[in-house]
Amino acid sequence: MSHDFHPTVLREYDIRGIIGETLGPDDARAIGRGFGTLLARDLGDGAVPLVAVGYDGRVSSPILESALIEGLTASGCNVRRIGMGATPMLYYAEASAEEVDGGIQITGSHNPANYNGFKMVFRGRPFFGADIQRLGEIGAAGEWIDGAGSVETIEIEDEYVARMLAALDSIEPSALEGLTVAWDAGNGAAGPVLEKLAARLPGTHHLLFTEVDGNFPNHHPDPTVEANLADLKALVAEKSCDFGIAFDGDGDRIGAIDGEGRVIWGDQLLMIYAEDLLGKLPNSTIIADVKASRALFDHVEQHGGKPLMWKTGHSLIKSKMKEVSSPLAGEMSGHVFFADEYHGFDDALYAGVRLIAASARLGKSVTQLRGEMPAMLNTPEMRFQVDESRKFAAIEEVKARMTGDNVPEGVEVNATDGVRVNTPDGWWLLRASNTQDVLVARAESESEAGLERLMAQIDEQLALSGLERGESVGH
Repeated sequence: MSHDFHPTVLREYDIRGIIGETLGPDDARAIGRGFGTLLARDLGDGAVPLVAVGYDGRVSSPILESALIEGLTASGCNVRRIGMGATPMLYYAEASAEEVDGGIQITGSHNPANYNGFKMVFRGRPFFGADIQRLGEIGAAGEWIDGAGSVETIEIEDEYVARMLAALDSIEPSALEGLTVAWDAGNGAAGPVLEKLAARLPGTHHLLFTEVDGNFPNHHPDPTVEANLADLKALVAEKSCDFGIAFDGDGDRIGAIDGEGRVIWGDQLLMIYAEDLLGKLPNSTIIADVKASRALFDHVEQHGGKPLMWKTGHSLIKSKMKEVSSPLAGEMSGHVFFADEYHGFDDALYAGVRLIAASARLGKSVTQLRGEMPAMLNTPEMRFQVDESRKFAAIEEVKARMTGDNVPEGVEVNATDGVRVNTPDGWWLLRASNTQDVLVARAESESEAGLERLMAQIDEQLALSGLERGESVGH
């Protein structure tokens, strides 16, 4: 027996495909067998791995869960089912129990309803890149271990909610009096646990779309697209809320708006979290991806921290956090990672509670914190189609042109992930997506004229490589 995956399914950070076209139960079974085999080999000495399994609210998720568990048990793993819930609840089930060796969440994240996929944790570390490719190699060769594992089902929601509430333990109750928060679960998997959390939080909480519906009837569950925050903005205005929080489809990415309806982007949220954390842990290393605003890196320095710019991708950021013992990291995409008094994974529900805590500890409303941020002019993340065979080569060409003797005076180039170029006008970025055949561009300046000059530099570099920006494509 062997199994071949569709070539588009095994990706850099996770496994993802279109149900009935590129992904189905046979793939899920093979993923279970491959993951179980790798885990058993890694543990050695005849150990029986224990794997936690969860799934999101998509229509296809229960079928994939059943097949995945078949594959895991057929490779000798015992399985702990936590049922339907947010991805961070699965991460919590893996991180909080010493006896659990790995975890798999079935989720299509923020993708359209006909997509689904898998996010994995392997002995406490992210499972990505070469790990995922190894599943394909083992499947093609049929090199699976045989066994007969057992399955148990547990309830973890209440324990998970209690753990999140612990983030408010050090806050004086009087500091939270009169708090009013709006929440939008987007019909995603975080809805039911959000209801439990909100019922136990201090203050008044107004909830939208907590009913899980894998067809996402109200709006697409991607809080990094401002159009998807329209319902939340309306609720904040109607109920005079202090701020609003939105989640993606599986609850690991956060979006936010302040009391005036202004979006608080991922790097701006990180500014608030960093200021709060550095009050307790001065001199800490705070990590953000290459798409983040210069204002964030400056803010971390101003508050006594060490900013570190790193590669985009939740698995890459988590790995870097462990390497440099960073207590806090985040991405423009809304993944925020707390490792100061939490487990270091991306959890939008916990991030929402930490926003309440940060505001109370800093003694400022979220609206005030957002209002004090420097007014930078920046483009949204622009993504445009480039042939898979060209995208990395084009970035290397830009890098070659922008380094060595070619760099103009006053210009600095950071090649951590693609090419980020700092100029007197601000900065611009070009990088190749690890998950799609697209190039990603972004620019930031303090003036309209500066932003125009930066965009002209991006266009010039693309033209020199025989490319043009063209129309931006979606995720």
